[in-house]
This record gives sequence, C-alpha cells and structure tokens, in this order.
Amino acid sequence: MAETWVGATAKQIARAVRRGDTSATQVVADHLDHLRRTDPIVAAFRVVRAAEALAEAESVDDEPDLGDLPLAGVPIAVKENTPVAGLPTFNGSEAASQAVAATDHELVRRLRGAGAVVLGTTRMPELGLWGTTDDDTAVTRNPWKLERTPGGSSGGSAAAVSSGLVPIAHANDGLGSVRIPAACCGLIGLKPGRGVLPVEMGHDDYWFGLVEHGILATTVADAALGFAVLSGRAPQPLTQPGRLRIAVSLRSPLDGAGPDEGAKAAVHSAAKQLVEAGHDTITVDPPYPRSLGMRGVATWFAAAYRDAIESKMDITKLQRRTRGHIRMGEWAWRKGYVREQDRDDFRERCLAFFADRGVDVLMTPVLARSPLVARQWHRRGWLLNLISNMRYAPFAAAWNITGFPALTVPVGVRADGLPSTVQLVGPPGTELLLLAVAGQMELSSPWRRHAPGYPRP
Repeated sequence: MAETWVGATAKQIARAVRRGDTSATQVVADHLDHLRRTDPIVAAFRVVRAAEALAEAESVDDEPDLGDLPLAGVPIAVKENTPVAGLPTFNGSEAASQAVAATDHELVRRLRGAGAVVLGTTRMPELGLWGTTDDDTAVTRNPWKLERTPGGSSGGSAAAVSSGLVPIAHANDGLGSVRIPAACCGLIGLKPGRGVLPVEMGHDDYWFGLVEHGILATTVADAALGFAVLSGRAPQPLTQPGRLRIAVSLRSPLDGAGPDEGAKAAVHSAAKQLVEAGHDTITVDPPYPRSLGMRGVATWFAAAYRDAIESKMDITKLQRRTRGHIRMGEWAWRKGYVREQDRDDFRERCLAFFADRGVDVLMTPVLARSPLVARQWHRRGWLLNLISNMRYAPFAAAWNITGFPALTVPVGVRADGLPSTVQLVGPPGTELLLLAVAGQMELSSPWRRHAPGYPRP
C-alpha cells in the first residue's frame, strides 16, 4: 500500500480501491490531511466538506458493485458556480451567492455515480468574469509561484489540482475559464464542444450558450477518464491518431495582445514534438475577422449584464469592477453590439477553415505572457482589470464563440519558472482526437504533474 495516496492519479486511485489495495476512506483521509496543511497557503477551496466526504467515502467502500465504478474513491473538487447538494452556490463572492442547493448538478451526480467523493467547492472570481481569482476572503495563489495567480475563472480548481489537493477537478469555461487556469498551473484542461455536456446553469441562454463544463487533470489519461464520466460514456482507451495535418498559428485574435517569446517558444517546441510523432504541420492563421476582438469583448460585457439581470442579483452589492462590467454590458446589449448572427458567421468561417484547408487540429498559444501577479484585483478598477486580462490571455475566447472543443497541454517550463503550454483546437466532435494528440505529446516529453514542492509532505 502507498504511504499516502496524495499525488496519485485518479486512475491509480480508482484501480487500487476497486482491487481492495486501499479504501476510499483512506484515500479521502489522506487528501483531507494534505488539504488542511496546504489550502491555507493556496486558498483553492471555498467550502471543504470534511465530515461529509469521509461519510461518502465509507459509502463507496460499502458499494457492492465497486468494480463498476470508474472513479471509485477518487477525491474531486467542484467549481463553486455549480450546484452541490447542501452547499450554497457562491458564484465567486457572498454578494453573488445563491441559496443552498437542494440537489446536485447533473454533472456532479454523474461524478458521484462513478464513485468520486466531493471534497468541496473551489474558488472563482465574482460571476466568473476574470482571469484572476480573489475576493474579500482570500487571494487564490498559483502553487508554481505563490506571488502569481492560478488564473480564472476556474482558478481554485486549477490550484487544487496543481498542488495535489485532488487528482482531478471539475471546471467550466465561458471565454477560457478552463484553459487559462490550466495554462497558469501547468495542467491538462479540456473544454468540450458545444452540446457535448449538459450546461444547466440556472437560466436559459446563460452566457449566450458560450459556457461548457470541463475537466482539469495532471495527465491525459485522467482527463480522458473524467471526460468520459462527465459525458455519460464508458471509459475507453484513447485511439492512437493517424497522420494528421496540424495548423500552427501565433496570431492573436485580439490586436495588441500578441504572444511573448516564452509563448512562441512553447508553440515551436510543441510543433517539433508533433512532427517527430509523424504529423504534418503548416503555418496558417484561423480566419479571425478584424471585428472579433471588439465583438468578443462586447459579448463578455453583455454576458455579465444578462447573468445579473436573469439571476435577479442586487447589483449594488457586487464588486466595483463587476458593476463596471455590468454597466458596459447593458450599453453593449442595448446598442445591439452582441448578435447571434455574428457568432454563427464566425463559426461557419472556422468550419470552412478546417474543411477547406484539410486541417485536423489547430495549435496556438493559450496565454500571451506569464500569469498576472496574485493580488486583490477585485479592489482595483474595472479598466485595469479589463486591460490586464485581455493582454495576458487573449487566445481562448474565440473557441467558445465557435463552440469548438479546445484543450490546454503542458510542454515544459518558461524561463521565469512558470509552466509553458499550448492550446489544441479541433472541429466539433474531436475531443478524443485532441486528447490523443496530447497523449502523444505527453509520451514524447512528459511534463511535471504538480507544481514544484507539491504535494507537500
């Protein structure tokens, strides 16, 4: 038996619990001990369900069909904007929180049904609007460098996985909120395509249909396992891809927010790996229209406005930067700058890009530069937050607009000691293909699974 199960993969834990080599109770107890020591440093969790998690682990151990549970005994975290029965749904702050949930979100139900044990809910910025994670109660920190942010809006989930508090975590992504934290913390981060997973986020047309739930993990195998459970499929080994045509692009969708040398080096390194794996690469840019940046930002504004209005929030109690965002969203919405036709047109252009050029996968940076400094960004002005977020993380949002699947993949370490990553994008239905390509990259050049110094002994 392992001395501790902290740091083990989800697949290793589930296999050991199914075989009787350990118990779900022992695994959860190990992770709760690690969490008590480590979470005060990284501030990943909003709520920890210690007693409840141990009771649920005992129930897993008593399950007569333990062999049928693909996540038997695996501790997980759920992002705090997703209902977990018995907990408030915080949405990033007390002011934005909703009542205690009577039932689990469908995806939480699926995770529990697969044998996973929910340790708690993880922190996010207010309404999921920002690429940093903080509020009046805590600043969530990047385990790689505590003075840096783990990103947002799934920053708490990413910090939890990167520091070994859980082997995998639920996350969701409206304009990059899975892939940006994955890039900040050196993780695999999958945003599936539109309609693959149930969204069910409280009201119709939530964020104009841009949001998808996803998974954060330290290995491709764990990401594939988590995705299978979330999508209601039986886990299957990834199929080795044949020879692919991979487009490589460094062009930013947002003028003035191009990649720095570290981001460029990550793409060049990953392209070399893929060529060595037998694929063909071509340098070609996606068909980003000049108006994409402006309309994408307007959509970001309007999503906040519509969310606040539909959820009947008391806007006066929200953070100053959030109130500014909502004001701009009302203006953009009333001016007609956010149109479904524009989103549909861009999606059609991107479908044609993959089809007409014979492209199987597109590779780009995820971040344009290193993660921002971890500080109380919620106390700073709206414009500073806006500009800072746009400059460091411009590459993800376009693929929410199209509804295409996209994946963050680690490729090493930047000169500043922070993770180096790339983004893989494919047309609808290519989630498993993206994971398979990432698996080839992991095999040829394995990455550090956790931040240096984690899990702490």
